[in-house]
Amino acid sequence: MTKIFASVVVSTLILVSATAPAAAEGDVALGQKAFQRCSACHSTTDQKKVGPGLGGVVGRAAGAAEGVRYSAAMKASGLVWDEATLDRFLAAPREVVPTTTMTVGVPKPEDRLNIIAYLKSLSE
Repeated sequence: MTKIFASVVVSTLILVSATAPAAAEGDVALGQKAFQRCSACHSTTDQKKVGPGLGGVVGRAAGAAEGVRYSAAMKASGLVWDEATLDRFLAAPREVVPTTTMTVGVPKPEDRLNIIAYLKSLSE
């Protein structure tokens, strides 16, 4: 009886994990719209504005874009812009890199998710 119960439990866990939704994905179109608030300082290409261009940012080391003036803390942060790091940084830039020159955060999780999806689409 115990072996049958264990088999049922294992089978159920496998079935649940196989049918569970994947990690939430943002909406690229909504991200492009939400990015408008970022466009005063950032382009979606390599063009530098007040901040670095964000074309190809996903997977790039923080503080590594050529010709951009970064804080010493950003250059030394050791961060790589992946989804989790971008989410944390966009939520509260100065909590992640205390002396960053970026002071504007994106408080809504759904806006961050969508912006990250948009940035990922620029990196593909």
